Amino acid sequence: MDERAALALLERELGPAGDDAAVVDGLVLTTDMLHETTDFPDGTTRYTAGWRAVGASLSDVAAMGAEATAAVAVYADTAFDAEELLAFVRGARDICERVGAAYVGGDLDEHREFTVVTTALGRTDDPVPRSGARPGDVLCVTGTLGRSAAALELFDRGALERANELFRFEPRVEAGLALAPHATAMMDSSDGLARSLHQLAEASDCGFAVDPSRVPIDETVRELADDETALELATTFGEDFELVCTLPPGSLEAAREGADVPLSVVGEVVEEGVTMDGEPLADEGYTHG
Repeated sequence: MDERAALALLERELGPAGDDAAVVDGLVLTTDMLHETTDFPDGTTRYTAGWRAVGASLSDVAAMGAEATAAVAVYADTAFDAEELLAFVRGARDICERVGAAYVGGDLDEHREFTVVTTALGRTDDPVPRSGARPGDVLCVTGTLGRSAAALELFDRGALERANELFRFEPRVEAGLALAPHATAMMDSSDGLARSLHQLAEASDCGFAVDPSRVPIDETVRELADDETALELATTFGEDFELVCTLPPGSLEAAREGADVPLSVVGEVVEEGVTMDGEPLADEGYTHG
């Protein structure tokens, strides 16, 4: 059973709790687990690991259109090194401060490999679901796509400083708050644009038509790959933690004015099917495990 099948099984057993995060009486709650072998390439600093791990959970808060309030982390490793532990905590604290949240601690444990479990909290009285997209809405993404794919290539090449910089993304909390009054559906792109669209299509019972020429590909990806490969990485690799949302066309200008990052229109909501340049866009993207 893969991750998505396991999640579907648990939803049948427990019932739906939310989309990117659970929402209970205005409290937004989400948790994530990252492992050294699957999530932190050789050369990832502990500062970057703290930033990225906590940032992943804060991105889920952003995708609900919520204000981020706090985060905690479980830090597990084969042994505790003072310098590495402090670097991790400083990275976690710094990314929290960037989005107006507080890093308030966590837990320590021994484990066979470096592993992090993070939990983030937020607040909203009007969360943005995945289920509200309607034909005629425009499809938008924040920022640029492909940063993590470029970072992995740079880690492989030994360009560690630049790779770590790319790995330290900023969760789009402020953008999520600005988009919330306008967006009909929203989620983050941690699994990649293509997979996110299939998830939104399923939740909203609609389809999407994507214009590949409008996909905002990160400039570092273009430096490292040809145009065809760059587009593939930007749409299917994932782990970019940008926001993918749908908006009524009349709300686009107001949404752009409020967002703190560029907001690109990459397509539109249609009745059915997920296509790019008229061809079916496969449900491909990042899978845990």
